[in-house]
Amino acid sequence: MSSALVPHEPPALPIAAPIDLRQRRDPLDRLPGTRDDDPFERLASAWLLGISAPKTARAYRLDLTAWASWCARAGVHPLAAERFHVDAYKTWLSTTPSARTGRLRAPATVARALSALAEFYSYGVSAEVLSHSPVADVKRPRVSPDSQAAGLSAPELRSVLAVAQTHFPRATALVLVLMLTGARIAEVLGTDVRDYGSSDGHRTLRLTRKGNKRARVVLPAAVVRALDTYLDGRTSGPIFLTTRGDARWGYEHAARLLTRLCTQAGVSAEVTAHSFRHSYATEALAMGVPLQDVQDAMGHADPRTTRRYDRGRAHLDRSPNDRLAAALLGGHRTEEPST
Repeated sequence: MSSALVPHEPPALPIAAPIDLRQRRDPLDRLPGTRDDDPFERLASAWLLGISAPKTARAYRLDLTAWASWCARAGVHPLAAERFHVDAYKTWLSTTPSARTGRLRAPATVARALSALAEFYSYGVSAEVLSHSPVADVKRPRVSPDSQAAGLSAPELRSVLAVAQTHFPRATALVLVLMLTGARIAEVLGTDVRDYGSSDGHRTLRLTRKGNKRARVVLPAAVVRALDTYLDGRTSGPIFLTTRGDARWGYEHAARLLTRLCTQAGVSAEVTAHSFRHSYATEALAMGVPLQDVQDAMGHADPRTTRRYDRGRAHLDRSPNDRLAAALLGGHRTEEPST
């Protein structure tokens, strides 16, 4: 037999030291930390390590901290909580004003907090630290099919842009990118100059979306002009830098600038950085851009997410019935219905 047909033996993997598998029998030994640390914190740390998006990880950490604080007041350890504890927590979330806003939490906020707990406890079950999840059968609040975020109208968007243009070029570039691409502010702030380029005859910006998915968005000419003016020939580093130009512009500072621009433009105080993304979707859909195109542009995995921004989807004049009848029946006369 030819030696070329004999598969090579794979090299042996180096083993630093023998391992006693009996040392790994306790699931807690597989988690970060030591037995002197609280097991809830150890399990939370292990779970959060698997979440790649920093903003999502921070949000989940806040959800777990709020849950742990409620459990402490209720006199139960989070890993000993049962279904009725979670039901009581859901009621508390729904009926107690938020310390941050002073208002009752929206059903979507409560549902998101319970979703975070459900994922955390499911992880605990799969890691064999827990025997069951107390959140498994808890019903979450019904969420409105419409997005509850505040959006900006077309005149308001133009007003905010006009105010931004009286500031530094950085403000104009950020507003235009958000307004005309629908990208999340965190995605935009995470870009580097090397992500700003061309593809298939279009100027584009390459983003890192949720789940570390990479995507290119097309940049209209107005955005390209604003970015070129702001970058002023710079060829490396983050696109959006701090005022001193020595570090990447942070989310909180950028969001505060957008709030100030909106205030100066006379736009509602309810507007947030996400409002620009909301406005992109509602305006594009109102102009008749196909739902699937808006979905792809925004990076939504599920078209139902995009449909939440479609304010006119229930309008009767958008019904396809008459158009379908005209196409199928053509010039055939049909008897007019009696009224």
